[in-house]
Amino acid sequence: MARPRQHAPEALHAQVMTACDAWLQDNPVHTLSLRALAREVGCAPSTLLKLYGSFGNLLQHVNIQTLSRLRSVVEDLAPAPPESRLKSLADAYWVFASRDPYRWQLLFDYPLAQEGELDQRQNDMIEALFIRVEATLKEYQPALSDLAARRMARTLWGSVHGLVQLGLNERLGYWQGQPLEVSELIDQLLSTILAGLRHEPRIM
Repeated sequence: MARPRQHAPEALHAQVMTACDAWLQDNPVHTLSLRALAREVGCAPSTLLKLYGSFGNLLQHVNIQTLSRLRSVVEDLAPAPPESRLKSLADAYWVFASRDPYRWQLLFDYPLAQEGELDQRQNDMIEALFIRVEATLKEYQPALSDLAARRMARTLWGSVHGLVQLGLNERLGYWQGQPLEVSELIDQLLSTILAGLRHEPRIM
């Protein structure tokens, strides 16, 4: 088999991302090393360092791939009224995380890029999710100002994310011997916030 160093950088990058994906299906990121990954794709660790600059940058590319997949899931949601759309978005967020917990863990437990192109790409993808929530909130309650919608989108999604993280770690507790369901708690959260927003919009 041809050594990866004979391939174009794009081809080697595709191999690396495929290998990372396979690894993270069953293993947490802390068990992955540059040496192990190089062995998986059949090249020297120095080849990967030349391509990515560092193991940390390599993992940031995995995070970008994760954010891209999440964006695809969100964009594929069926059209619906704003309240139903927010619930579908939150449910999709939970399903995505629960189906790929190790990749999700990497995204939120490993520091994101701090500068350069990787930082910009990650920020743009994260901002796009918030903008989607902002727009839906303003559609639901047109009286919201831009600033209020921006703050509320982050407050709401921070709460959804907290429930998702606690659900992944099985830290939400039990009721009558059964674990509390993340999807039910998300529905309760959204129903409560949207009911309040309907009657008392925070216009700022």
